[in-house]
Amino acid sequence: MRAERKRRAEVAERDRLAKDAETIRARCKTFSGFVREAWHILEPNTPLKWSWHMACICDHLEAVTFGRITPWLIINVPPGSSKSMIVSVLWQAWEWGPCGKRSNRFLTTSFELENVKRDTRKTRDLVMSEWFQSLWPEVRMKRSAELSFANSDTGTREGVPFASITGKRGDRVVIDDPHSLKGAESDQQRGESVRLFLEGGLNRLNDQQTSAIVVVMQRLHENDLTGALLARDLGFIHIMIPMEFEPERRCVTPLPWQDPRSFDGELMDPVRVPRPAIDVLKSVSFSWAGQYQQRPTAREGGLFKREWFVGQIIEAAPSGTVWVRHWDLAATKKGQGARTAGVKLGRTPDGRYIVGHVIKDRWDGNGVRQVIKSTAEMDGRSVTISLPQDPGQAGKVQAQDFVAAFAGYKVKTEPESGDKFTRAEPFAAQCAAGNVYLLKHEGWNQDYIDELCAFPGAVLKDQVDASSGAFGRLVGARISFFG
Repeated sequence: MRAERKRRAEVAERDRLAKDAETIRARCKTFSGFVREAWHILEPNTPLKWSWHMACICDHLEAVTFGRITPWLIINVPPGSSKSMIVSVLWQAWEWGPCGKRSNRFLTTSFELENVKRDTRKTRDLVMSEWFQSLWPEVRMKRSAELSFANSDTGTREGVPFASITGKRGDRVVIDDPHSLKGAESDQQRGESVRLFLEGGLNRLNDQQTSAIVVVMQRLHENDLTGALLARDLGFIHIMIPMEFEPERRCVTPLPWQDPRSFDGELMDPVRVPRPAIDVLKSVSFSWAGQYQQRPTAREGGLFKREWFVGQIIEAAPSGTVWVRHWDLAATKKGQGARTAGVKLGRTPDGRYIVGHVIKDRWDGNGVRQVIKSTAEMDGRSVTISLPQDPGQAGKVQAQDFVAAFAGYKVKTEPESGDKFTRAEPFAAQCAAGNVYLLKHEGWNQDYIDELCAFPGAVLKDQVDASSGAFGRLVGARISFFG
């Protein structure tokens, strides 16, 4: 009887496809439509619970397929978001079938080999299914294996563990969870994964201009692969969707798209993960901030607490404020290493402190000098220019050159010593006491607060170092700017 019921269901499905084929193909012209139509083939016992976050992922991948946006994506979403199903399974089937891009070659990888096998099998089984073949019969399979398959139009799928990503290429390179939960806690393992991708993953593209790289993962550490790529400013579009909405971190992309939620704490998908389930997860998950909120450090902050800056943004500084701009220097070109940052900090007549302006980016040595000069002209001659002096004779010569280059300005240089955390503590103490304010500026306020609150675990510490240096200069403390 079970066999007969199965046979009748298959006959009914074939009849439905024959009758509605054109309608189904029309709905599958968009990637979101394809996901909705194909879902039941892969998950016959799990009804699709569609959500805006799934549409967001689909819309960005569709834009990559048709060349409407930069083809390098980072997607950070919580567990249970159907990210692997959409990115690692359905996207390839959609490009081969409805899009007619049958020659596209996919290279997919994950830290766990079993996940690679799982998703490769699902894509293969979907493409070979009666449903898919009846709608797009031109996709003819030529080779079919657990980790590798190909069609008759040279399109391929190669699944490899992340450690073996070198040596193969693709038009679509999909990195799905490059770190293990345990490995992300190890500086050595995490660093090896990042190095492997930077040295052997970025060059796995068939065409550096048009081929796509999609990194999809939860955040596990400030220095994980997402953190490393964002710190280097390599041009990735970043989709960041936390489980609970944080208005100050609303994600906006060039699609254009922005997180549609409106109030603090609003859930990503209350149907799939309702509030009671969220409360349980928050109580038992050590990695809630990273895996679910896509913020590897606690929202309240580390040495600096987010609550210290609530209500501390002001429109103007009082008359008589004394200003210093300290520079944390890094003579590196854009996209490599640390940034140069200049923080302008003022002390008011009544002893409070105001962060008046922040500038940061990556420039080479000559570019750094030019930026310092143009910024000094903008600040005016009343603002002291504070510069770190590298120890040794070379540092003295560099300091003398800087002072000579800024004749007419108040320039201070001094060699000092100490570690980053120690020199940040005096400034943090003033922030904790409510004595530090920020001049209102949409261009840098939020990023500045985010970096302070991520310290000392963050990849980037330039704004913290520059703030510590400016504070030290204002109060006359001998605090290091190196280390």
